[in-house]
Amino acid sequence: MGKRKVQLAILDMYDGEPNQGMRCIHDILSRFSEQIAWKEFDVRGKAQLPEIQDFDLYISTGGPGNPLEGNGDWDLKYYDFLDQIWIWNQNHSRKKHLLLICHSFQMACKHFGLGEVTKRKSTSFGVMTVHKTLEGLKDPIFQNLPNPFWAVDSRDYQVVQPDSKKFKTLGAKIIALEKIRNHVEYERAIMSIRFTDEIVGTQFHPEADALSFMEHLKKPIVREKIIELKGKAKFRTMLEDLVDENKIYKTNETLIPNFLEQSLQKIKLTKTPSLT
Repeated sequence: MGKRKVQLAILDMYDGEPNQGMRCIHDILSRFSEQIAWKEFDVRGKAQLPEIQDFDLYISTGGPGNPLEGNGDWDLKYYDFLDQIWIWNQNHSRKKHLLLICHSFQMACKHFGLGEVTKRKSTSFGVMTVHKTLEGLKDPIFQNLPNPFWAVDSRDYQVVQPDSKKFKTLGAKIIALEKIRNHVEYERAIMSIRFTDEIVGTQFHPEADALSFMEHLKKPIVREKIIELKGKAKFRTMLEDLVDENKIYKTNETLIPNFLEQSLQKIKLTKTPSLT
């Protein structure tokens, strides 16, 4: 008999909207297909959430819209899911490992009271630098990534104004911040938080690859919006960034694989409790 694969749940937060994020996540998971089996849950469209005891790994995706809004059903179930993960990890030796991406990250920050989720003055979109904090320099999720590193940013909302008391109470740490913008007075958004040893989140898209971003830029409405907001030179720079193997390619090849490899190592060190 072959070894039982570690079970991973993908929490799909895209609400049925066409996206490249799921393809990117599938592509990364395919590199771990000998060790991991996965199942998808349509959180926003069908209010589907996984049973906590059935999975050891979770990836909760990005998605469209306002992270402060829900329909009173799926969103409450999602917040309950976050609480279940937290409580489980405090009471079991075999931990549940969770990666939160963009929309999911913003919702988790709201739920745990770690910062304010606000609408940006303008959409952040493109290949951006992400800067590690002092805590981030030693965080294993960023292992083998330079400082700063590059990532795809695509959001209308942001997490700012961290509540230091709440961070201290929960033991959470800010591990990355938005690019430095000396020409504006706005606060730098929080780009990544280590919630616990097992739970980590990013406000950027670590799953994004050159193909996904190129497909997005091919949409006339996207291309026209970028050129209107940023100009043709900025649009050309985005295209050049896509083919630079030290930019989003490096992040795609590194961050989520780090999360998976590190989580798998911890899971393997913890024996599954025998049934009685």
